[in-house]
Amino acid sequence: MTTKPPDAPDDLSAMPFETAMAELERIVAELEKGSVSLDESVRLYARGKALQERCEKLLAEAETRVEKISLGENGAPRGVAPLDVP
Repeated sequence: MTTKPPDAPDDLSAMPFETAMAELERIVAELEKGSVSLDESVRLYARGKALQERCEKLLAEAETRVEKISLGENGAPRGVAPLDVP
């Protein structure tokens, strides 16, 4: 009935993106089966929501670090510039 792997930290702030996404996928699969109790479904949903927020935060942080290549008039790379952040 438990979805969280034994090595998954309870503190999501230390969880890497790949681990959070894998656990989130396991939770979604378990909820889609519909074979868990209502209480367990609520617990899984809450954990899944927290994992989703963690993944979104990590993606946003990664996006701010992405650099784009600036091209000169002749199409040759001129250098890099930070990603435009709205």
